[in-house]
Amino acid sequence: QVQFVESGGGLVQPGGSLTLVCTVSGRILSIGVIGWYRQAPGKQRELVGSFINGGSASYTDSVKGRFTISRDIAKNTLYLRMNSLNAEDTGVYYCNGIIPGSTLVLGSWGQGTQVTVSS
Repeated sequence: QVQFVESGGGLVQPGGSLTLVCTVSGRILSIGVIGWYRQAPGKQRELVGSFINGGSASYTDSVKGRFTISRDIAKNTLYLRMNSLNAEDTGVYYCNGIIPGSTLVLGSWGQGTQVTVSS
């Protein structure tokens, strides 16, 4: 089974930036869609953005223009660049493959990486 491991989180001030890393255990090109998710305290996990194998990405409205997903095929790695962070971006961030045409994910959820936006 493909595994996804997140890293790169930390404490950042409002307005700051952070880049998260998603390392995939298998061939990243074999996965049609990979999503970045976050779970804020007391809330359900939500899809923040997704990257499609052809190279395009989509984002939820709250992060459009601030977050960018990119991929390094050679490293089997997906990145989430987050700019202009605010307190509402605080949460645990996860990545996972998405089964096309559904909201189901390919692998088990990892431990995620904590992002805290605070002054």
